[in-house]
Amino acid sequence: MIDALYIGATGMHAQQQNVDVIANNLANVNTSGFKKNRVLFQDAYYRAQQLSPTGGDINQTILLGMGTLIASNNKSFLQGDVKATESPLDLAIRGNGFFEVLLPDGTSAYTRHGALKVNENGVLATVSGYELKQQIEIPADSLEVVIDQSGKVSSRSPKDNTLVEIGQLELTSFANNEGLKPLGDNLFMVTDTAGQLTINKPGEDGLGTLAQSYLEGSNVKLSEEMVNLVLAQRAYELSAKVIQASDEMLSISNSLRR
Repeated sequence: MIDALYIGATGMHAQQQNVDVIANNLANVNTSGFKKNRVLFQDAYYRAQQLSPTGGDINQTILLGMGTLIASNNKSFLQGDVKATESPLDLAIRGNGFFEVLLPDGTSAYTRHGALKVNENGVLATVSGYELKQQIEIPADSLEVVIDQSGKVSSRSPKDNTLVEIGQLELTSFANNEGLKPLGDNLFMVTDTAGQLTINKPGEDGLGTLAQSYLEGSNVKLSEEMVNLVLAQRAYELSAKVIQASDEMLSISNSLRR
């Protein structure tokens, strides 16, 4: 009965963390480029207990499970819905790949959030201010910016009203996307577990293509998250019932009289 108290506690703790993850997914259902988290559980260690010597093999033992643990809390990099926007600097990646951006300390980070702008330096950057690794400068007198599906960036000059190529966007992919470390602000940092990276033009080496004036939405599905929330709540209640039942049994044992 004492073990049951601790086993129930592990279940409640694991489901509380599961609810926290679901809450974060639901909070970001409208965040462009957001990738949902998914929690996986595993059983905790087992304790060998010898059976009472009431006959048979007195050395016979049984293994008693000691509860549950969270095995992983990884990102799911399934493609989100692609939605049209009115901004020519919005880019959606159709398929595999990330934009590489520069952090203030000079290191690289990666994002699927393709909402871009021209910063104070005249360079393409994310709406959060992180410049793209390719450092593409947009002319101040540009009338139009055109980005094709292969990442070629062109600007329409007011002098001769023709498109002139001014840069080339590239995408980065990883052998194991789940090995990326989330930093917040839709950014990811590379880790050793991400594996080999590939950098090339969109549409080559298995990389996705770009869609101008589109944004990739969150890959959170409301119906799926609501079902997961109900299941987590019921699992939490059952673990609480285990603790309640064990407490009542202990109370009965303590009140026995000879």
